[in-house]
Amino acid sequence: MLKGLALTPPVIGRISIGKVVEKNGKRLPEKDDEFTITSQVQSRDGWINHPLDEQLRKEKNAKLRSIPVRLLFDDPDLSLRANYTMFDRATGRPLCVGNGETCKRATASGMQSYPCPSPAACALALGGHCKPYGRLNVRIEVEGCAGDELGSFVLRTTGFNSIRTMSARLRYFHALSGGLLSTLPLELRLRGKSTTLSHRTPIYYVDLTLRGDSTLADAIGSARVAWDAREAAGVNQAALDEAARVGFALGEFEESDEDGAAVVEEFYPVDGDAQNDGHGHALGIKPELAEKLRQRAGKSPLPGGDRVA
Repeated sequence: MLKGLALTPPVIGRISIGKVVEKNGKRLPEKDDEFTITSQVQSRDGWINHPLDEQLRKEKNAKLRSIPVRLLFDDPDLSLRANYTMFDRATGRPLCVGNGETCKRATASGMQSYPCPSPAACALALGGHCKPYGRLNVRIEVEGCAGDELGSFVLRTTGFNSIRTMSARLRYFHALSGGLLSTLPLELRLRGKSTTLSHRTPIYYVDLTLRGDSTLADAIGSARVAWDAREAAGVNQAALDEAARVGFALGEFEESDEDGAAVVEEFYPVDGDAQNDGHGHALGIKPELAEKLRQRAGKSPLPGGDRVA
């Protein structure tokens, strides 16, 4: 087994709520008000849609704002991994990954650990270089399509609303179901809201809910029946969770340079001087705070061992 290479869930497609478009010779991220399910193949016009995208649109006969899913794991932290991440915008290589307490940072002298104060109070995060970044792996469940039971579709997001909402839902469902997340019938749902930062215009975020008109009691009962049937057939869910946990721990960072390049293109604005709220809206920094962070930056090692001038 290769060391230093994180083993992540096999991905057979992507779920997004936006796309990258070309404007004035530049490729820029553009948000949408519905989901798009794509393959892992790109053409000159962007990612090629997965066949499930068209199938679900026909079934709903409307915009794709909900997707029936099941999770691969019972542990909520395996299905949704979220942290503060800074990428090298030129190469897509992860440079610093933290959880708000500690971080791992790639430097000229190797991987180092530092305190992680979160982007709002980190000198290296000035200009939106570091963002909350979440990855959710799910199986899309469509009637009449068995699919790959270990293959997943990945939803990547830097939206704080999406990460916070899905994290809360996963923990609530895990507690209420007695830990049966892998057999609970769920649904990704797109919701809209307006905030002061969005200038009262709608922004969209991802929620994880029960399907349709299903009650919590019905969903948990269904999950228990499915879990018992899988266990009787010899499926060892606890062993799968442990294998995934060990696989994630094999690498310092989950993303490869190739994955990071796609993340940088989709979620980071071309203008690196503007902080962003994860939905494409610029945030202002108070001058006095910016000055304090610049002063602090002189004491903070940059990736590569340099210091901010």
